[in-house]
Amino acid sequence: MGKTKHNGPMKKSKMPAPEHWVSPIPFGLGKIKPTHIRDSFKTVWENKDNINYAKNIITKGVCDGCALGVSGLYDQTLTGPHMCTTRFNVLRLNTMPAIKEEILHQDIDELRKYSSTELRKLGRIPYPLIRKPGDKNFSRITWDEAMNTIAGKMKTLDPKQYAFYMTSRGITNESYYVGGKVSRFLGTNNVDNASRICHSPSKTAMKRSLGVGASTSNYQDWIGTDVLLFWGSVASNSSPVSTKYMLEAKKKGTKIIVINPYREPSMDKYWVPSVPESALFGTKVADDFYQVNIGGDIAFMHGIMKHWFDMEEKEHGSAINHPFVQEHVNDYDELKENVEKQSWDAIVDSAGVSKERIIELSELLAKSKNAVFAWALGLTMHSFATDNISQVSNLALLRGFIGRKYSGLMPFRGHSSVQGSGEMGADPFVLPGGDYKGDNIERIEKLWGFELPKWQGDIVGVTLENIVLPEENERKIKLYYMSGGNFLETMPEPAFIEKALSELDIRVHQDIILNTSTLLDAKEAVIVLPAKTRYEQEGGGTSTSTERMVYFSPEIEGNKNRIEEARTEWKIYIDLAKRVKPETAHLIDFKDAYEIRDEIAKANPSYDGVQHLKKQGDVFQWGGAWLCEDGICPTPDGKGNLISVEIPDLNKKPGDFYVTTRRGKQFNSMVYGETDPFNQAERYDVLINEEDAKELSILEGEGIVVYNQYGVFQGQAKFVEIAKSNLGVHFPEGNFLLPKGRYEKFAGMPDYNIAVKVEKADRFNARKDTKYLEKPVEDLEVTQS
Repeated sequence: MGKTKHNGPMKKSKMPAPEHWVSPIPFGLGKIKPTHIRDSFKTVWENKDNINYAKNIITKGVCDGCALGVSGLYDQTLTGPHMCTTRFNVLRLNTMPAIKEEILHQDIDELRKYSSTELRKLGRIPYPLIRKPGDKNFSRITWDEAMNTIAGKMKTLDPKQYAFYMTSRGITNESYYVGGKVSRFLGTNNVDNASRICHSPSKTAMKRSLGVGASTSNYQDWIGTDVLLFWGSVASNSSPVSTKYMLEAKKKGTKIIVINPYREPSMDKYWVPSVPESALFGTKVADDFYQVNIGGDIAFMHGIMKHWFDMEEKEHGSAINHPFVQEHVNDYDELKENVEKQSWDAIVDSAGVSKERIIELSELLAKSKNAVFAWALGLTMHSFATDNISQVSNLALLRGFIGRKYSGLMPFRGHSSVQGSGEMGADPFVLPGGDYKGDNIERIEKLWGFELPKWQGDIVGVTLENIVLPEENERKIKLYYMSGGNFLETMPEPAFIEKALSELDIRVHQDIILNTSTLLDAKEAVIVLPAKTRYEQEGGGTSTSTERMVYFSPEIEGNKNRIEEARTEWKIYIDLAKRVKPETAHLIDFKDAYEIRDEIAKANPSYDGVQHLKKQGDVFQWGGAWLCEDGICPTPDGKGNLISVEIPDLNKKPGDFYVTTRRGKQFNSMVYGETDPFNQAERYDVLINEEDAKELSILEGEGIVVYNQYGVFQGQAKFVEIAKSNLGVHFPEGNFLLPKGRYEKFAGMPDYNIAVKVEKADRFNARKDTKYLEKPVEDLEVTQS
């Protein structure tokens, strides 16, 4: 897709840059900041019983944390070693011993007293387990007993009645590929992955606009671009090593702009532990913040474009890259007409940012020769998320910020393995190498040697809802096979999720640790299968970074706490397939991981090269340095498409707030601290603008209730720099405010933002259910995990 190849790591600037320091006082004394050095020592202490193996994971393995793609201590962006707390936080998952038997087999009600954080610290799952109705504890079973039980049940079901799900928990491309293939071999298209509730709209929107579903640029393009714009992304929290790239970019003159309702402290100031001057004096990250309303991003972008068109009326070519648009872009006139008809009043009201400030950014971008637009969950977790990202694509296409150095679109992934999940075909809408339709179905059928199911599979949210369908419904899900994940703490309306998971006939948890969902009941059996980590996978494994780098991570020997009965994930899928369909199981059999990579290269032509990855340090980038290089897109006519949309109506009534869920000291739903080191917020703090709070006579630290017709959240007010009439609550604690069944119309992304009301706790509790609630809602205990 691109002829230019990545040149490998570039050298860092050795010159200090005091103009970017937070303070001349060493180590940020007197300031609220992360304790990186202390946390590093804590990591060493936690892994002291297996320290050599931990060291080998860090120095030889590809990070199973974020999606930057650090291999060993190095990556393809900058020379020098890279380390971060996210990687250290997940390290113990790979080194810890098994759960003690007296804890594992205790009364289930005792286990249910643990939070997922506490369960994680108990240790790894040591062997297959089963718990049937009436059992008060888990019982040990053999692998044969476990797999025969699952296979036996599948044989009795219509393939539409079972579903597979693969999380982002260190799963390799090989496991995604085999899991997707096995699900289709068993006759079901109900297969999905963690990307569905993170970045599915990014892929969908970019395919509509550009014909590609991945980042068009590299991290190196940050370093030297005129503008690096983060939209709804807290990259410093999800991928701490990225702050090193930001510092290097600032030294090259790049302006860093953050668009987010909350002025996230970690995007304002950061202490990069592996850069001495930053570790000592900190780094001022963002040059400017634009605090847009939750859900106001489309209006904000329309304001930018509206001013561009106004600039064009005065001077042709002052804002729009006309030569690029004329040669490489469709539907310019339609977009221009749609944007120009919108009033500034409507734009400002929705965006929550003044006209003057919008024009300020509009002119900065118009004067910039290059820009990289990076975004994350702040744009993707909406019911109109695909429209959000199509407008980011519009901005890039109008300025020609595509297919060249220092420019591009980057959906900023949070997890090491999710970029590859859809590219491997573990998705109800795709197969390896393309969509689930037409010629691609025929191509894959020819390669795989068996017929694929032709009915449309359901996304993860719908399969969960289908569990409670009437018994006679052909799509009633009766068996759910989960490779990692905890729907109780990732999906909206947790009370419904608990009910649904408990109504399954059989629920399978293939994982390395227990979580709260593992402990729920099922009608016939809960089966738990111990999986190996990516570092234990025979023949090694690969993962794909945000910038499309495919890294090889070798099998690492020497685990003192080895789980003898744990199995490699892709091998478990094959074992299942052999038991369900033994007569044709040779069609899905692989003798080793190298054979899987050979087939991946054929199934997804973009991955041609993965078959040559065999040793530590091996890496290649699919698609070249830049997708859509020279403006040529892999669309039917080779052009990008400008997409016209309307400003969404949030149906926000007077007095309503809009709330979003945010991640603090955590890795997705895996919480690693009760207090956010960047703002000192605790898990049940509600981030609120001080002016809003004063209007409601709310004091900082005072108990407040956030509620709507779906649920109630009880917490404490914390005053922060957040746009007025917007709130922030932690994920997953705030998920009780979110209803099931609200999906983005193109990609099926659940909506994690919603209108709410706010009251002082004493006032709410005194008059609840009589004046404020549309229907009675039971209070939720603040100890809910």
